[in-house]
Amino acid sequence: MNDKRLDRLALVSKIWPWLFLGSLLVFFETWARISAHRSFVFNAYNLQSIGLAASAPLLLAIGQTFVIITAGIDLSVGFVMGLAAVCVAQFTIPGGDTPWILLLSIPLTILVCLIPGLVNGVLIARLGVPAFIGTLGMYGVARGVGFLAAGNGMTVSVNNRGLAWLGSGWTPMVLTVVLLVVMHFVLSQTRFGQYTYAIGGNPQSAIRAGINVRRHLVAIYLIAAVFAAVGGIVYTARFAAGAANAGEPMLLDSIAAVVIGGASLFGGTGNVVGTLIGALIIAVIEFGLVFIDVNAFWQFIVVGIVIILSVLIDQYKGRLGGAQ
Repeated sequence: MNDKRLDRLALVSKIWPWLFLGSLLVFFETWARISAHRSFVFNAYNLQSIGLAASAPLLLAIGQTFVIITAGIDLSVGFVMGLAAVCVAQFTIPGGDTPWILLLSIPLTILVCLIPGLVNGVLIARLGVPAFIGTLGMYGVARGVGFLAAGNGMTVSVNNRGLAWLGSGWTPMVLTVVLLVVMHFVLSQTRFGQYTYAIGGNPQSAIRAGINVRRHLVAIYLIAAVFAAVGGIVYTARFAAGAANAGEPMLLDSIAAVVIGGASLFGGTGNVVGTLIGALIIAVIEFGLVFIDVNAFWQFIVVGIVIILSVLIDQYKGRLGGAQ
């Protein structure tokens, strides 16, 4: 295989999520124009719906991106998000509709959610527990604590104008984009980001280079917990209620967004922008299938196929890199 063809294949393998997202938008736009004589893409309601559908999984996926780049995985973020959703509701209720209560409830919620993140980090970095097993255990713990905090599994309703503002209109999307830009900068332009890639690429080399791998991994799992907490807070703000299972359906979407966006489950590659594209692909598929009146269960099938395709492309990129 000549060098030019290898270069073209390498380029396609890198930009395929963008091409796939564009193809989805063209498909649904064409369908909308032909069948309904209206626009799918150039419609403010559709764009807002897609953005809202993508924002919560994307918040989880931003933290998950850092974890996966280090060749780890965090299965607990879904129920850490649920724990956060319940906690922010419970902490806000005593203050009623006063805005000052948010100045206490939001930091307290994040502080509570740092505990499972810290435990995950210590188990994996200090005690050598495999990430899959350690975070699976925390999955169960956070799930149980969330349901207990909610009062035997009940949803916790809350009525606070400040919290309602946080979850209304375009606010959740703006917040998500701001955090995404900040973490993109951290990952691509700081020493912390360089260390993250180094640990995922070759942890032994990172140790020899003087990187405190254990401390860095603990920080990575704390970041994942913080973003899960933010996701839970936004969920409660949107729905005026906290539910312990709020993040359960978003766990797999968060991992899928990272993988579809180009990160390797073997570590060392990935970026936040790719994760954004992955989250948008999932949201467009889910909303688009509903838009064209396809049974909602097809969403799972299509997203599953895209995940498998992403892993196959990742493996192909690895073989392509070896060929070069």
